[in-house]
Amino acid sequence: MCPPGSGSKDRIVTDEPTRRAIDAVWRIESPRLIAGLTRMVRDIGTAEELAQDALVAAMEQWPDAGVPRNPGAWLMLTAKRRAIDLLRRNETYARKLQIVGHELETEQRIQDTVPGGVDPARAIEDDLLRMVFTACHPALSREARVAITLRLLGGLTTDEIARAFLVPESTVAQRIVRAKRTIATKQIPYEVPHGAELAERLTSVLEVVYLIFNEGYAATSGADWMRLDLCEDALRLGRVIAGLMPDEPEVHGLVALLELQASRSRARTGSANTPIMLLDQDRSRWDQLLIHRGLAALARSGALSRARGVAAGPYALQAGIAATHAMARTPEKTDWIRIAGLYAVLANRAPSPVVELNRAVAVAMAYGPAAGLELADTLAASGALNGYHLLPSVRGHLLAELGRNAEARTELEQAAALTGNGAERALLLERATAVDPNS
Repeated sequence: MCPPGSGSKDRIVTDEPTRRAIDAVWRIESPRLIAGLTRMVRDIGTAEELAQDALVAAMEQWPDAGVPRNPGAWLMLTAKRRAIDLLRRNETYARKLQIVGHELETEQRIQDTVPGGVDPARAIEDDLLRMVFTACHPALSREARVAITLRLLGGLTTDEIARAFLVPESTVAQRIVRAKRTIATKQIPYEVPHGAELAERLTSVLEVVYLIFNEGYAATSGADWMRLDLCEDALRLGRVIAGLMPDEPEVHGLVALLELQASRSRARTGSANTPIMLLDQDRSRWDQLLIHRGLAALARSGALSRARGVAAGPYALQAGIAATHAMARTPEKTDWIRIAGLYAVLANRAPSPVVELNRAVAVAMAYGPAAGLELADTLAASGALNGYHLLPSVRGHLLAELGRNAEARTELEQAAALTGNGAERALLLERATAVDPNS
């Protein structure tokens, strides 16, 4: 993915393998690049411009010189050199130039001596974590905090964020612009908060990490069903936050959820990158180490909640649902009654139309398709999920189970038309074709 303003890529790079390499590197490295540059120049907008300058340099040089052994380090070094040029024009450049120069010298020594370069995984000093907490500052609205963090750290486009939030793309774009303006005008510090302020912002941070993971786990657009780089970033950030606040039950609830969901990644796609639904997955391919880690995190979350005398939070409840799936050796042994009950509790504590849709699926599995369809029909009548492809997808499946094939086919075709993901669209159309409307 290329950032806004980098449309010159098509004129610079004509070699297709190099083009794909640059796209892949940018998707993976841009959040780290922008975060590191923001620490230097203390301005997110400027950091984005410097990152784009480095990308343009890569598009000009890599086709002839080849992709560097450590492309992320190459981009950062190039961007920092441009930062020096920028700081020369600033009246306080002397002090900042000395800092940047020291960073360049230190980083170059490490790059020369450590195979693979600098390990990006740091604890509280990690630039990605600094960016998360800066973007989640209370001076920003909740929607703006999530949108700008997804844009800068998740590398998502405004369209992808809009799909995650079920809002127009223009709305997300406005939120991001306003967030950047607020950060600049209020001079929000680029740092990890401490004490009470840290706890205050944690809820928003966890939500951001969860949404980043979800975008990687089931991509809203493009040809790929999954984008594992986003899942890995979210899981790493979740683990770092758990280390930062080890006594917070909901932090461990989120980590448990991510570990358990990530455990299915290898089983979620076929040889041709086709999606494989949960009940059709080869469970021998589920990652047992991640399941073990997820169950351990869930147990810790529960113990901390009981010690505090508080109820399980939304992430811990969702982790409980994922754990129920993980412990079922076959789809037939899944405790759907327990899952439906957990969704009912979740809908009460964190109500949302998407939770209700998931509850409809669980109720259908536990008590029959008619019961699930009744909940899905109520959602459809409310209009709360208009334009959300999974609503007609669920209704189509349940209608087919009830033998209402003509209606089912229409719903599945509508779902295929609404999704932005190519692999998912193909699957939905295949399911629609398999339904005989005349039977």
